[in-house]
Amino acid sequence: MTGFPAAKIAHPETGQTADPRIEALVNEVIGRVADKWTMLVLEVLAEHGEMRFTRIGEQVGGISQKMLTQTLRAMERDGLVVRTVHPVIPPKVEYRLTDLGGSLAEAFCGVWTWAEANIDRIETARAAFDAR
Repeated sequence: MTGFPAAKIAHPETGQTADPRIEALVNEVIGRVADKWTMLVLEVLAEHGEMRFTRIGEQVGGISQKMLTQTLRAMERDGLVVRTVHPVIPPKVEYRLTDLGGSLAEAFCGVWTWAEANIDRIETARAAFDAR
């Protein structure tokens, strides 16, 4: 459950209603992308590559161990990260983006680029709205 209402999604080229499985996946991906912690973990792993759990938490900042564990498990389930346990004492566990996770990170970069290009316009619009 993503917290978003199920939307009827039209295929971008044909305009026809999408396959219900694709609709469900798009809604789930939107929910995942809208999740603050997932996007921050995605950004950290895209920037730094393979990392240990503790180091990810330090880089994300403000995330609890419980939330980081839940976020990484959900990302692993979705195929966005791979978890590697090294057989040493103490155990060493590392996470890295999969190709799928890397492609989502690349797609998300477009949002950052858009935000950088439009921040002044958004702030102006907000100020005008708030002044009413």
